[in-house]
Formats: sequence, C-alpha cells, structure tokens
Amino acid sequence: MKIQIVLFDGFGELVSLAPFEVLKRAIEEGAPFTVDLIASEPKQEITASFGVTVKLNDFLRMDNRPDLLIVPGGGWNHKAEHGARKQAELGTLPEMIREMHNEGTIVAGVCTGGMLLAASGILNGRKATMHHLAQDEISEYGAELLRYRIVDQGTIITARGVTSGLDLGLWITERFAGAKIAAAVEYRMEYERRGVVWS
Repeated sequence: MKIQIVLFDGFGELVSLAPFEVLKRAIEEGAPFTVDLIASEPKQEITASFGVTVKLNDFLRMDNRPDLLIVPGGGWNHKAEHGARKQAELGTLPEMIREMHNEGTIVAGVCTGGMLLAASGILNGRKATMHHLAQDEISEYGAELLRYRIVDQGTIITARGVTSGLDLGLWITERFAGAKIAAAVEYRMEYERRGVVWS
C-alpha cells in the first residue's frame, strides 16, 4: 500500500510526523506499506508552522497517486499566514484531494487537515471529526460532526486533534496490516491509544 503525507508551508509538525513515524515503525514490524512525505506543489523545501524545514524529493501529482493520502493541519485555528487555511483559500490542494478521492485514493485528515477535506467538498453529507476549535466551521461545509477520536467511513478518515495523528497511524496499521502489527508498534513506541474509533 502506497501512503503519502502531503506537506505545505505552515503544516503542523506533530500532526504530520507522528503518523509518519508510526507507519514507518509498522513497516519495521512487517506492514506492507511504503510511506513518503511529499510536497503539495513542485518545490523541494517546505517550512512547518514552528519553523522546521523539510527537504522533499517529490510532490503530489495524479501520475504518482497514492492508495492512501494523509493531509495534516496547521495554522487553521489562529489564521496563520501559511498553513491549512491558506491552502483552502488557494484551492489547489483541495482540488487535488477531491480528484484523488474520486479516482479511488483513501483520504485521511489529521486535526485541521480535515478542513482541507471539507474544502474539497468530499465531506459534504458525510460524518467527520475535527479539532474542537474548528468544529463549527466543518459543519458549515456540510459535514456531520462526531466527537470521536477517529471517524472512519471507508474512503475518508478524519482524526480529531493534534496528537490524534498517533492514533490515526495505529488505526491505519490495524485496518490494513492487522491488530498484531498495530499492537507491536504501540508497544515499541510506549504509547497507548486514546479515544474511540467510529467506523
């Protein structure tokens, strides 16, 4: 399974790198994944919300479409100059999310990355979870808010807040590689999953 985590200027460090590490650990335990960090546009360097700079070798494009795309948040709730809200305003990333979903890619939003799924239109009439500071806004896009840690509707998954990226990574591992591998990753990382997965 080809998994990509898309990064854009202003992305949240933890919401992106937590699921990245979980899924890399899952590969070490035998999960049949490939996991890559990629840019939202053709550029080789992306700066995160707290100034961490990441060098990338590829960007999001249809001819390299993943089986599962993880979209992080960052910068939405405090209306930062860069981040998820800016990406929603620009429209290019939400359009790509919609196009990839329509072609069969499973899309997962972490924290306010779910707002980019909402901006793409794919959450209209669907159930979703969201960081508590953006819950009213996600409802404005036609999503039905559920206050669970993770909401999984098959081809669309949303994870609630900043640290829920850990739980999302473990849920993806369990769903696509089995509970035994997910438990092994939990044990290795000394992390105990939180909250409820609605599916």
